[in-house]
Amino acid sequence: MSAARSDPATGVPQPDTLHRFLFEQLGVRGQLVCLDAAYQAVLSRHSYPAPVQSLLGEALASVLLLTATLKFEGSLTLQAQGSGPIRTLVVQGSHNGKVRGLAHWDGDVPAGTLEERFGTGHLALTLQPTRGEHYQGIVPLEGPGLGAAIDAYFGHSEQLPTRLWLAVDGSRAVGLMLQRMPGTVEDADGWERTVTLAGTVEARELLTLPVQSLLRRLFHQEDVRLFEPEPVAFRCGCSRGRIEETLRALGRAEVDAIVAEQGDIAVTCEFCNRDYRFDAVDARELFSDSVVPTGVGDSKH
Repeated sequence: MSAARSDPATGVPQPDTLHRFLFEQLGVRGQLVCLDAAYQAVLSRHSYPAPVQSLLGEALASVLLLTATLKFEGSLTLQAQGSGPIRTLVVQGSHNGKVRGLAHWDGDVPAGTLEERFGTGHLALTLQPTRGEHYQGIVPLEGPGLGAAIDAYFGHSEQLPTRLWLAVDGSRAVGLMLQRMPGTVEDADGWERTVTLAGTVEARELLTLPVQSLLRRLFHQEDVRLFEPEPVAFRCGCSRGRIEETLRALGRAEVDAIVAEQGDIAVTCEFCNRDYRFDAVDARELFSDSVVPTGVGDSKH
C-alpha cells in the first residue's frame, strides 16, 4: 500500500478526504470518505434534530463516494422524499469533490428505519453532466438505513454491482464503498469475497481507524493498492448571477409586482443561508438590454 495521510494527533484519516483503493487482481475498486468540517458546515446551516443529522451525514458520504466514480464533469443529486416526519432530504455532489445538502422535516423525528423516519417514500439518484442529458433512477425508500436503500437502487438497476457501509457520530461521517468493475477476472469469487469481508466492519472502526489500518483489518489477505487521498469540501453553488437568471425567468411583470408589494425581493439559499436582495433599481436593471447578465459563477463560498 502507498502511504496515506493521517492526523498525527489521533491517527485517524486526515479530515475531509476521499481515499481510492483497488483490488487489481479481483476487478474490484473501492472508496473511503471521511467528512468532518464539510459535515459540520452542512449541520451549521439549520438546527437539525439528531436523527436528521445522522441521515444527512450518511447522504453526504454516499454522494461523495458515488461522484468519485463519475466519468464526466457534472454532479450527482440524491433526493429522498416521504410522507413524514422527514419530508425531503437533498444532497448534491460534484465531480471535483464538492458537496452540499439540506433536509425538511415536521415535528419529532424518531430514530429507526427509513420507513419510520420518512414514512412512505422514494429515493432518486440523478446524474447531471455539464454537457449532455441527465439520467435519473428511482426506487422505494426502504430498509434500515440509507446505505441499504442505495444498495437496493444498484440491485434494481443495470449498473455495476455496488455496496456501501456508512457510519455517523456527532462530528464525523464516514463511508466505505466497493464496486465491481466491468470485464472478466481470473478470480470469479473476488467480488463476493471482498463484500463479505467488508461486511464485518463495525461503525466504530469506520469512524476511528486510519485508512491503512482499516483496509489491513478487513482485507489483510488481499493485494490492495491505495492511492493518494483527495480533498472534499462543503461548497454551495449559489450566486447572485444564478438568482438573477431565476428572476428573469419569472418575467418583468411578476418581478415588478413583487417589488411593488414588498418593496424589494429577498431570496435566501436554503443550502447555505446566504441572503440576496434586489431593490427596485436592481429589478429594473435585470431587464435592461444594456446590462450584460452576471455569470453564474460570479460568487463562490
